[in-house]
Amino acid sequence: MADLDSLISRAERLMARLEAVMPHPLASPDWSASVAFRYRKRAGSGWLDPVRHVATIRLANLREVDPQKERLLRNTEQFVAGHGANNVLLTGARGTGKSSLIKACLNEFAPRGLRLIEVDKTDLIDLPDIVDLVAERPERFVVFCDDLSFDEGEAGYKALKSILDGSVSQASDNVLIYATSNRRHLLPEYMKENLTYQHTEDGEVHPGEVVEEKISLSERFGLWVSFYPFTQAEYLAIVAEWLRHFGVADEAIAAARQESLVWALERGSRSGRVAYQFARDYSGRHAP
Repeated sequence: MADLDSLISRAERLMARLEAVMPHPLASPDWSASVAFRYRKRAGSGWLDPVRHVATIRLANLREVDPQKERLLRNTEQFVAGHGANNVLLTGARGTGKSSLIKACLNEFAPRGLRLIEVDKTDLIDLPDIVDLVAERPERFVVFCDDLSFDEGEAGYKALKSILDGSVSQASDNVLIYATSNRRHLLPEYMKENLTYQHTEDGEVHPGEVVEEKISLSERFGLWVSFYPFTQAEYLAIVAEWLRHFGVADEAIAAARQESLVWALERGSRSGRVAYQFARDYSGRHAP
């Protein structure tokens, strides 16, 4: 009898250890804890982690991107209002405000029920589980994929492609995908792929299968928003905006002009990110 009890005890311990390492179904977080969540994964199990300190950037802080701001704001307004809206791909030069614009939209519409779930590209394979989890919620969810790009054969590529358009099950009406990328088509493009284009007798050009496949993912985003490198004047306007944000007086902003240009030259970029970094440094060095 003692041997049987010992065997049962060992079996129970083994089962407990197996349960600890086996994947668990995605559970609902405390939805009241935040307006933004990160999808995290460990030992095969994923969960939504509330973001305790959400970025406070506002739409008014973003300068020299008014056309892009207007398009994303309109699409998000339609989505929050329960009207037709599109998944969005924001592409273009680095540091021009793609991610910041999405965060600013969250802050603008969070009081009306907008929520954001940030998912890393390596975890996109679990995207269907996330969509199922929030499908019956009253809030409106933007699944945010930052700096998105894929290498050949990555599992997340097919998962995202299916959710956007092509799976037998589609995303619920309260979910949209907002993704940012420096690549227009999200996959690396090679010179040799130009050889796959077919030229017809009447002069038309048709892309080959490899090119078509690479274009197919980005085409599933209903709205493309493109960002471009800033001119010097635009860069200076962004610097001035951030300096005001950090409490720098107007006369000091004018005096900082040349220094901000040197800062950009040293960084090799006149991006909005570089302007923000300069403003933080300048305001910190000249704090009263």
